[in-house]
Amino acid sequence: MRRIFTLACVALVIVIVALAGGLYWDGGIYRLNVVMRRGGSIWVAASPDDSRISPSMKLALTRPDLNVTPGDLHWREIHPGFQVSELPVLAEGREVDRIVLARIDPARFRFEVRNRSSGDRDLQAWMQLLGAALVINGSYFTKHGTPDTPVVSAGARSGPKAYDATHGAFVASSSSVQVQDLAGTSWSRVFEGAHNAMASYPMLIGSDGKGRAVASKWLANRSFVAQDVDGYIVLGTTVDAFFSLDKLADFLRQSPLKLKTALNLDGVACQGISLGGFVRDHCGRFETRNVDGRLEVLAPLFGERRRTLPIVLAVFPK
Repeated sequence: MRRIFTLACVALVIVIVALAGGLYWDGGIYRLNVVMRRGGSIWVAASPDDSRISPSMKLALTRPDLNVTPGDLHWREIHPGFQVSELPVLAEGREVDRIVLARIDPARFRFEVRNRSSGDRDLQAWMQLLGAALVINGSYFTKHGTPDTPVVSAGARSGPKAYDATHGAFVASSSSVQVQDLAGTSWSRVFEGAHNAMASYPMLIGSDGKGRAVASKWLANRSFVAQDVDGYIVLGTTVDAFFSLDKLADFLRQSPLKLKTALNLDGVACQGISLGGFVRDHCGRFETRNVDGRLEVLAPLFGERRRTLPIVLAVFPK
């Protein structure tokens, strides 16, 4: 009996080592941490009435032509140059989603892009490490946790050197902070002189006032970085996952936010604020996609820990 127990333990150790080795071979320390420490996630078949899909998502899936309108918007200043609000998303007189917002004066606050490819920091870990006023998820990343689009962090470039960026970029330098439409210009030219920058996609509101998001049935919690007509940087994250990207773009154009440009950020949608006694701690957890007419939901392999954020945009008082 003791021999059988010993053999079982040895077999279990071999399986764990093999699994860890396979994860490391596939995605390095990032993939290892995401699965072994965070539980990982996987796409599984689902139906619109699946318990892992929120009521708002079910509504969006079953009534794709449902018209939505913005509710009332009231900004609250929690620090000079830093305002917060929440914008309801209404359909047939009831709320189907909500966007948590921050509106920031770049003359009073600075912006930093950070990347940590080890996959060991979630939203709160970033907030505690940086002591930032705000942290939001950044642009896209590879399976190794490194930038999948061009990035500048503290003046150092990373990500792909050759990249066809046709949508937009967030760019911060000593002289300006902008959400830049890249239509008709190269990202490398826009990045010249930038201390912090990142390319992303799609452009939800371009310089021509139109969006460039392709119509889809992919629903998820969303985050975006935008610039309004007064030059303020507006950061937003949806509470639920009612929107596909094209529907979010349509909503933002009709909203009272008065946005000049708006750029989608990666789908791991999180936003944290700690400033002037105000605290916000929000991370999305919903995502569905349609593959050849088949609905799939992103579900955790095990556990319910928050997903990591390899790339973030952080905001600090000057």
